[in-house]
Amino acid sequence: MADLLKKAFELLVGDDNTSLTMPALKLPKKTRPLRKLSQRELIQLESEIGATLFGPVPKGHHRQFFNLDRTTWIWYEEWIDHLGKKKSTTTRYEIHDQGILKVQEGARYNFIEGQEFDNFVMSTRMYYEKVARELYKRDPQTGQSLV
Repeated sequence: MADLLKKAFELLVGDDNTSLTMPALKLPKKTRPLRKLSQRELIQLESEIGATLFGPVPKGHHRQFFNLDRTTWIWYEEWIDHLGKKKSTTTRYEIHDQGILKVQEGARYNFIEGQEFDNFVMSTRMYYEKVARELYKRDPQTGQSLV
């Protein structure tokens, strides 16, 4: 299990030459693609791609899934309930040496494990691959330009 956590951690946070919003994509900061956009704008664009990883967003819903920084992932969803009231939920996933901590308002914080852990790792991998290819036009494995 320790090796699996270590590999997941390396996948998620990359190394020191890694961009803050794209930890698995090893690009020096000086060659940051789309450099005219702010970090906030890049996160927004990444989150639009992340929102599509789990299937179509239902009508009336808004979803975001993105990598905030080297150790934080955010899942956010909002919708209008059957009474017409706006509802939302935010889940923060924090990468720690001990594992991945799931933080939700009003819920007990816990380290994810089992199928939830596997789903999280797969989701972050899909996120990196889609964001690297679709937004940054980079090969997710090598960081080389696709254009």
